[in-house]
Amino acid sequence: MVTVTNSSPVGSDPRRWWALGALVASMLTLGFDTTILNVALPTMAERLGATTEEQQWMADAYIVVFAALMLPAGLLGDRFGRRRMLITGLGIFLVGSLVGALAGDVDAVIAARAVMGVGAALVTPLALSVLPSLFAPGERTKAVGIVSAGSTLGLPLGPIIGGWLLDHFWWGSVFLINLPMAALGIAACVFLLPETRDPASPRVDVASAALTAAGLGALVYAIIEAPTRGWGDPLVLTAFAAAAVLITALVLRERRVERPMLDMTLLAHRGFLFNTLAATLVMFVLSGLLFVLPPYLQVVLGHDALGTGVRLLPMMGGLIIAARAAQPVVARFGARAVVSAGLVVLAFAALLGSRTSVDAGYGFTVLWLSVVGFGFGFSVVPAMSGALGALPADRAGSGSGLLMTLRQVGGAIGVALLGSLLAGAFRDRLDVTGLPAGVADTAGDSVVAAHVIADRAHADSLAASANAAYVHGMGLVLLVCGIAALVSALLAAAFLPGTRPGRPADADAEEAGPAVVAARADARQ
Repeated sequence: MVTVTNSSPVGSDPRRWWALGALVASMLTLGFDTTILNVALPTMAERLGATTEEQQWMADAYIVVFAALMLPAGLLGDRFGRRRMLITGLGIFLVGSLVGALAGDVDAVIAARAVMGVGAALVTPLALSVLPSLFAPGERTKAVGIVSAGSTLGLPLGPIIGGWLLDHFWWGSVFLINLPMAALGIAACVFLLPETRDPASPRVDVASAALTAAGLGALVYAIIEAPTRGWGDPLVLTAFAAAAVLITALVLRERRVERPMLDMTLLAHRGFLFNTLAATLVMFVLSGLLFVLPPYLQVVLGHDALGTGVRLLPMMGGLIIAARAAQPVVARFGARAVVSAGLVVLAFAALLGSRTSVDAGYGFTVLWLSVVGFGFGFSVVPAMSGALGALPADRAGSGSGLLMTLRQVGGAIGVALLGSLLAGAFRDRLDVTGLPAGVADTAGDSVVAAHVIADRAHADSLAASANAAYVHGMGLVLLVCGIAALVSALLAAAFLPGTRPGRPADADAEEAGPAVVAARADARQ
């Protein structure tokens, strides 16, 4: 039973559309915050002296915390009030953004990003779960789609907004822009949203949440630190072992709990398992690409921050167009064929991109970048819909939570693993002959650092070597992405179940509850 502290019938309050607009603003902020930092990283690396590893942590601190806390955050809203926890999440996100804007060193930025991840983990599931208290069933799917569209629209807006801010203000402005948006969301929650809760929801399992956060944190730490310390370094090996133990403990605990937070038995459904793997891989590749591309466009090709953001749009455009077109194509050819074909297109684009040379210029980049977007869209949309469609209606809520969590985990590991591959390849290829040992070490930290040293020393050869080393590392990253996408395409073609005839894309959505409606709407946007 859901308790609603509001006497007005659901769907009758004229203020509900104003409330929806504020929720969209909140989700838009979270959406462009996902990509806005990628454009800012080269500038922040120069101003703060951040190494590639530290840049990875600035990106991953947000994603790891987000992934670890999203499921318990939803349960907190069910038990203690969704409006209350939504306000709390927006407040935490606002505080983290303020700390980030005022940060003076790398550690403060990483801490601020982690705090923002806590807030985002509360806001994302709860912004969707409050909609049933505002909208009647006839309007609910439309409202969920609008909120999800706000989050998706933020992805292409992030690089453009971030680029414009960096061209006109200091780097902290990419955090400061969140403040008015979060404040608007808080005001709307206070004055427009009714309070709802579900006393029958399972208790928040603090131990499972702690195991999730610690296990993911140890895994990401090991992957990020390995290129610098060495894969055989005792600290790196200890972190890998700790991650294995913690994640194993989490799985064993969740299998024994009567109402688990992460229902691992869902992976026994073949359609859910392989579609989820496909969707997770897409996030792995997307997050890695958005990490390695901005320094190439901004440092190697020499574009300013705004120009870098604009030049990322072909990938976002291809993604949005393909996501819109995916459902009709699935209806004609079936999800298995479309997911497999989308992954093949993604593999082709990544392998084509791996042939990028220092002299290739942006013309070649826009070609493979556009194809990458189409591959993403045609693989992730039917994969997410297929994953949820493979589950019984009464398991769709827990299934959508597990799917979204694994997608975030894929993103975190993508930044960590692909960023580490790039860092190691760059350091190995960079020619630092003639530089003092300390300066050579600094130059090897990142392509930004190498260019700063080259500018100060008027060493054109160092800048040229840095460009060549970075393009080589980016090529290796794209090669790995292409091979992984191709293997996934073969697995999808071999193991994904065929489409069930006569079942519409949103069948059982209302019975399954707002979680599955949200996930499917998010997939379509």
